[in-house]
Amino acid sequence: MPESVAVIIGSGCQDLLEPVSARTVKTAYGSPSGPIQTLRLGETGVAAIARHGVEHTIPPHKINYRANIAALAAVGITRVIGLNTVGVVSSIREPGQIGVPDQIIDYTWGREHTFFTGGDAGVDHIEFTEPFAEPLRNELLNAAEAAGVECYDGGVYAATQGPRLETAAEVNRLERDGADYLGMTAMPEASLAAETGIDYACLCLVVNKAAGRGDRPIHDDLAASTQHARARAFTVLEAFLKRGQDGE
Repeated sequence: MPESVAVIIGSGCQDLLEPVSARTVKTAYGSPSGPIQTLRLGETGVAAIARHGVEHTIPPHKINYRANIAALAAVGITRVIGLNTVGVVSSIREPGQIGVPDQIIDYTWGREHTFFTGGDAGVDHIEFTEPFAEPLRNELLNAAEAAGVECYDGGVYAATQGPRLETAAEVNRLERDGADYLGMTAMPEASLAAETGIDYACLCLVVNKAAGRGDRPIHDDLAASTQHARARAFTVLEAFLKRGQDGE
């Protein structure tokens, strides 16, 4: 198993993988969403946390992102792949496809978004010009190519507060801001990883067209597209882990 790599499992994915083992980790920031599990993916094992909890009981704005990242750092994780289900705003992707974004805009609020809270915790202003680790992004893209899976390189992830979906007018505004994907969980996950020195990248599963963009209700789009997107994502993850195991 690539000991330094972990996956943060998002919506619609955690029920597909059976844990080989599980380890409870305590942090100074409270309890993570769940134990750090070892999951079998193809011929390889990988460490993972279910972002919304093992039973999917934690909404996006209530996730203890600090505890999740701190727990992974405590067991020696240095690279994290976030599996994020997203809606698509622009025409770069269609539901059922996947992408690896290269930029992010944060619209969340009220979340515990930093380890540097002052006092004994100190104050720091991390470099965040490139929010996703480019070497890790490239490894995911190379794995997709090796596996024969079409995977879009780039795009702007807009992190919205949730848990509700956006209005059509909000999507219009987000598109004017430059957003390609809409999700609710990559922030503050990405910035907290950066604060701890963990390389972080998103593998986005496009599961619906954003509000006002599709020709059917969003939840109908979700039901039709999620299986295709996650099959592609897991194929890429398997190839990524195998290449790491083989030293490629």
